Amino acid sequence: MRGAGWIRGLREAEARQLRSEIDRLERGLIEAANSKAKWNLHEVAHTLRWQKARLRRLEECLAAMPEGKRASDRS
Repeated sequence: MRGAGWIRGLREAEARQLRSEIDRLERGLIEAANSKAKWNLHEVAHTLRWQKARLRRLEECLAAMPEGKRASDRS
């Protein structure tokens, strides 16, 4: 059975992945805003807002989780 530390590790990895995705979307938003084809701007902005809200909820979840031992701490 896996403990809270394992679950926390999964959530932290998910948060890192989301931050990376948000960075990519922010660059995409800037590119879409500067391009002549602005049709993609709305879609990128919507996805960016959705991912930021998801990250905010995930960070709230992580803040509420106990610090538990991680697999790397058990040697």
